[in-house]
Amino acid sequence: MLFDYLSKSSAITIFVITLLSIYFVGVLWIFIYRYRLLQNRLDLESDSLSRLYMGHSDMPSKLSVINLYLKRSISLTPELLKAAISDTVRASTKGLTLLSIAASTSPFIGLFGTVVGILETFSKLGGQKTAALSVVAPAISEALVATAAGIFVAIFAYTFHLILKRKAYELNSVLSSQADILLSKKSLDLSQESDSDVHLG
Repeated sequence: MLFDYLSKSSAITIFVITLLSIYFVGVLWIFIYRYRLLQNRLDLESDSLSRLYMGHSDMPSKLSVINLYLKRSISLTPELLKAAISDTVRASTKGLTLLSIAASTSPFIGLFGTVVGILETFSKLGGQKTAALSVVAPAISEALVATAAGIFVAIFAYTFHLILKRKAYELNSVLSSQADILLSKKSLDLSQESDSDVHLG
């Protein structure tokens, strides 16, 4: 059925269907790759957060991004933690813009293919003396396949974009919670040190 459709289609329609197919493969690849990356990072950071909450450790997990940043720095500061969170979320959400572009442009690409297909149909019918519905309807229905393909790609691209955006929000929340715990522990340690200095003095 697909080969029959492509054999009857114009070069523009074939180009549109090919472009939408590339869009769909790209959207699927970005989602699978980014989802796995975000989920793995989220699992590691959630485990690190639970260890901090439970008091099993005073520092984040060795695999935590925050711990990697702390190793490179002299001291723990809010600016350092903010930079670590921002860099991690930014690196983990690469590709979301492409999903957004695919979701917003694919229906218009499909519509373009449909419009061109309908124009070609009417130009061919213009040369005939009679144009029955049995001739017009199949040609228009074939032209509408491009619009359907564009909407199909857009649905998946938009859905995948929202799923990854939610995962990025969860990762940001977990990292921010770890940063808050570390800063609160640091301020508690500083206050205890100042209290001990007062008693010694």
